[in-house]
Amino acid sequence: MSREPLVGGLPVEEVAVWHRVRRFAVPRWMIEDATGARLAGDWRGACAAAAVDVALDPARIGASHGGAVRSAVEADLAHLAPDLLRWHLPRALASGTMLMGGRTVVLARHGGRRRGFRAKAPASCLVVRTPAGDAPQRLVLDFVAADDPGLRREYLVDDWTAARHFWDARHAPGLRAWCGGDAERLPFFRADGTPLGPRELPDTDPGSADPVAREEWIAVLQARGDTVAAFAAAGVEVDLATWSGPSHWGPAQPEVVVTKLPLELPRIVREVRRLLAAGDAPRFRIPGAYRGDFLLEPAGPGAHAALRAHVGAPYASTGATALPDIVWRRLPDLQLVRTGRLTPEELHPLVAAALFPASGPGCGPPGPPAVLEPVRVRCGGAWHLVGFRDGELRIPHSAREQQREQALMAFGGAVSGCFAVRQAWATGRGRLPRALRPLRREVFERARHGDAPGVAALLAAGLDPAVRDTETGRSLAQALGRFAPEAG
Repeated sequence: MSREPLVGGLPVEEVAVWHRVRRFAVPRWMIEDATGARLAGDWRGACAAAAVDVALDPARIGASHGGAVRSAVEADLAHLAPDLLRWHLPRALASGTMLMGGRTVVLARHGGRRRGFRAKAPASCLVVRTPAGDAPQRLVLDFVAADDPGLRREYLVDDWTAARHFWDARHAPGLRAWCGGDAERLPFFRADGTPLGPRELPDTDPGSADPVAREEWIAVLQARGDTVAAFAAAGVEVDLATWSGPSHWGPAQPEVVVTKLPLELPRIVREVRRLLAAGDAPRFRIPGAYRGDFLLEPAGPGAHAALRAHVGAPYASTGATALPDIVWRRLPDLQLVRTGRLTPEELHPLVAAALFPASGPGCGPPGPPAVLEPVRVRCGGAWHLVGFRDGELRIPHSAREQQREQALMAFGGAVSGCFAVRQAWATGRGRLPRALRPLRREVFERARHGDAPGVAALLAAGLDPAVRDTETGRSLAQALGRFAPEAG
């Protein structure tokens, strides 16, 4: 794989992690079971299949908020695709494939004084909460008051009320427009869904007559480092003047903030204009961590005024509303298909249908291999085949040879060849052959995400369960007991 970032793509260091997320975080069986329950009208069953704990009761909602609110919430629950929601939730990429911990995602708002609802009923929100840290990857679905203390911590709350295509099956086709596509094609793809080559991207401004090509042109400008021109093409006046930040953050570098963030400029402009028109907030910010915050606001009065952007001190209390990651980050699925790491068929079915309808129905990520092929290991002066059979890592050495090596290890001696491979597999220390490293990673990724069926399939194929995780030192049994207790 190329180490150069794609035009309009994600940072290179994120791509491999997102590939693992898509491969392991929402397994195919979970999508199939949750979809089957949803289509059968069993929203609770769909949540159970997708590891979502339900903390709300429609009957209680009706008693406290009235029948209209209850009906609206029940309609949301009937069309909730919890597997699709899990697919799109933000991930803590810096530390692996796990969910961003301790987040509350607001899916919908109900009640309040809006027409059609009980006049004096308090506004409340349908929310989903992610687990803290590296806890089991179960979600919690709840219905809370709009002034709930958990919704006051802005840095831990994401507003998805205008992004139903991320969780509501009725709106899933809207993902295409969210990504800048039209009826003909998506940015960076041909009409048949195959990726464009670098030479097929525009090298001059195509104008506003072709919005999809215009999005590509903006990304080309960003990739060239022509930041001011890229923002101008998106309708944003950008000020890259330095700010006087606290000295312990180091020198101010606004252009670094702007270029390091994988900003989807056209979408940011669309969403900020929508939020301004709705009167949700006058200013918006994108957190840039220690480098600084990216701030947006209208450059003048009126709904069609240009937007103005600049960089401010990191973690500053600016009074600006934070934009959720989904608004400003590029969609990883498009990058993974463009680079060939995933095919459209391996995407979530609702995602594949929205983005690549010409490619046929999506099935979700593939399951574990049905056959575990042996690998060649240099042992002494020869090459040996080492492989799995009947739950054991088999090596081509006699019982006497193995006893001798075990005695050598007991006295602190170093082992090599086949014996070193078996020791590395069982202890998590030492080097495994290149072909076995992905297999060890796969079994623990599936365990981390509660994929007990996937782990069971690997064990049925002969995998040795004595394996240990190099990152945590946990055995497979410990990992399963921690992340998939029901599999114990």
